Amino acid sequence: MNQLTNNAEALRLFFTEDVYLVRQDVQATSVEPIRVVSAQVPGQAPVALPKAELEPKTEKVVALPAMPSPQTAPKGGFDFKFLGKNQKQILILVNDNANEVSTEQGRELLRKLVKAIELTANDFALVNYANYGGAKFRDFSTFFSCKLVLSFGVTAQQLELAEQPLHQLAMLENIQFVFTHNLHSLDSDQQSKKMLWGSLQQLKK
Repeated sequence: MNQLTNNAEALRLFFTEDVYLVRQDVQATSVEPIRVVSAQVPGQAPVALPKAELEPKTEKVVALPAMPSPQTAPKGGFDFKFLGKNQKQILILVNDNANEVSTEQGRELLRKLVKAIELTANDFALVNYANYGGAKFRDFSTFFSCKLVLSFGVTAQQLELAEQPLHQLAMLENIQFVFTHNLHSLDSDQQSKKMLWGSLQQLKK
């Protein structure tokens, strides 16, 4: 006996809940993404999506600041470290392998000599030649533009200059020079100190 029926009234007697018909011949298909360009309501003009949503996003390229160029070495090839401010372009050279300037006796003598010609630390540049073996006068002149050089323990020959008498004021290349002994040795040499004192007094004229 065929029990199948398509009568809707008969089916309601057996099924009191909603029944859904599922077609088995429907195959799953791949889902393609849908790009919505605009939304439209019946009777109204199309509504365009914001421009930012339609256009692809781009990353802003931020330019980095240029790196500063490395500082070049002075023309003379030496980067001299010195005491003082060199406002009067006066170069004081000392020559001591063991101390920054000299021994305590030598430093005290230098203070007296500088005070005697009415100079302060703002006026001169003090360099220990022992830290720059091989430096010539042209190196110092390029760096400091000196007008007066007081050299304690550094000879004219070491600076590649013509030989000069000690403890006396000399003029070379329009620059005044005084060459004398190392500060520590000079402190105990009364005769040399007396000659040097007389030469330095001429600078005050």
